[in-house]
Formats: sequence, structure tokens, C-alpha cells
Amino acid sequence: MSVKEDYLRAMYHFNEENEVIRSVDLADYLGISKASVSEMLRRLFKENLIKDPTYKQIELTKKGLNEAISITNRHRIVERFLQDVLKIKKGKIHEEAHKLEHTFSNESISKMKSMLKNPKNCPHGKPIIKEEIKC
Repeated sequence: MSVKEDYLRAMYHFNEENEVIRSVDLADYLGISKASVSEMLRRLFKENLIKDPTYKQIELTKKGLNEAISITNRHRIVERFLQDVLKIKKGKIHEEAHKLEHTFSNESISKMKSMLKNPKNCPHGKPIIKEEIKC
């Protein structure tokens, strides 16, 4: 599993909910220490995925937002597959999708998406975004 992807997906979750992203909230959401969050924020900043994390609010860069959308879409497509094809109960699909989203290749995700006839939403009603954000 990619810890970096977990952070990006968490940040995208806060964005979707129109909430300010703060390191303390990320720590709570991910169930990790604030020190671990600070370390990862430095790494994400060096990779140009977030703007300077020394401010109270954390913001994704365009590159970071596009990566966050990509991993979120992967998660949501896997959720659809688990529900629609494998008939996994709704209460279990999020956890299962989290385990699998990191392991499928882009080709497999693309084939799942096609097989599912390009779903517009995940089983929880959240959108599956079709393309990159052009800011």
C-alpha cells in the first residue's frame, strides 16, 4: 500500500467536503501521529503535491489535486466493481477497496471501468471524475 496515496485521498476527501485541510485533522482521519503527518507533508511539499505546509491550512497543488483525483477514482471504481460484480455488501466495500486500490494496474482499473460501463458515481454517491483538473 502507498501511504502517500492514502494522504492524497484523505486530502481530496476534505476538499470534497469543503473542509479546510489541517495536519491535526489528517492525523485523526488517518489514525496516525501528528509527527508522522508533519514528516509526510514535508515529503509531499518536496514532490510539489502540496503548497508550503508551514501555514495552518494545507492546499494541494494542481499536480497534487490530479494525483488525489486519480487515486480517489481508482478507489471508487474498485468499490463499484466489488458491489456490482462481486456483490460485496455496502458496509464492507470501502475497507476492501482500500486494500485493493493500490494493487491493481492502471490497465486493470481501465478494464474494470469499461466493464462497469463507465460509472459516474461510487456506491456511496460520490462522483468518479472523468479527467484531470486544468487550473
